Amino acid sequence: MFKGILIEKDDAGYRAAIQTIDEANLPDGEVTVRVSHSTLNYKDGLAITGKGPVVRRFPMVPGIDLVGTVETSVHPDFAAGDQVLLNGWGVGEGHWGGLAQKARLKGDWLVPLPRQFSPQQAMAIGTAGYTAMLCILALERHGITPAHGEILVSGAAGGVGSVATAILAKLGYAVVAISGRSEEHDYIKRLGASEVRPRSEFASPGKPLAKERWAGAVDVVGSHTLANICASMKYRGVVTACGLAGGMDFPATVAPFILRGVTLAGIDSVMCPRADRLEAWRRLGADLDITKLDMISSEISLAEAIPAATKLINGEIRGRIIVDVNR
Repeated sequence: MFKGILIEKDDAGYRAAIQTIDEANLPDGEVTVRVSHSTLNYKDGLAITGKGPVVRRFPMVPGIDLVGTVETSVHPDFAAGDQVLLNGWGVGEGHWGGLAQKARLKGDWLVPLPRQFSPQQAMAIGTAGYTAMLCILALERHGITPAHGEILVSGAAGGVGSVATAILAKLGYAVVAISGRSEEHDYIKRLGASEVRPRSEFASPGKPLAKERWAGAVDVVGSHTLANICASMKYRGVVTACGLAGGMDFPATVAPFILRGVTLAGIDSVMCPRADRLEAWRRLGADLDITKLDMISSEISLAEAIPAATKLINGEIRGRIIVDVNR
């Protein structure tokens, strides 16, 4: 028996609660992991609160991230005692996830815990930080260097934005951040942003083309924010899009793409191939200043994750939330 958050939906409604779960109810998988820590991401917030159609089967243990120790394995790459982590792969949506003390998973979903990080540090990074690194790798693949100019990061006080800002600044990029929380501007600048612009400048309908400013961008918002970012990119600028906190719509025109050669690069962290995951985690070990993780993250207990989910959806959480599933 172990404890976990279980989401249920039936005639009594939609609800999430801490429950004691029989290990016999774990889903099929090659590797059983004793989880030490998970995280609380925007997608987890949607799942726990029921404010988004994230959960595809019930009952469901949420949690798109986890780190822990292998208990049993029939997968050739992993053995009992190995420390592993997981991000994405539909875990917490269609397969029981990390917000519980145990998980059973496909071995191909797991990657070894990088030696540079403790379990808590790996979860301070989590899917958000790994996604941020995928965005930066995409900017590099498209040839964007610090010499090309400023990089715009939206949602800079959130998980992806915080890590992206810290890494880009360490790599020598000039980072301009977007945030709707004026009380977090000092925090964002301490991460390395040279300037913080208010969300209101980007959140309303804009022109098909605006003044050229940004060489690259990391966007977690979508909707009008993404459209306005694309409209204000420099010639052959690159926008990486990885989130929809502001909406799934994209009310833009083709003008930036056909008149300025702008590239819009979609970033998917959920089904990302294993080789790309390993490279992203390798680069995180090299390029993220781990001293910034204490500033970016805070830790809560499993029980605290349920009320924290509502705060996360309401935009009241700074940075990353680590969940110690054993307290």
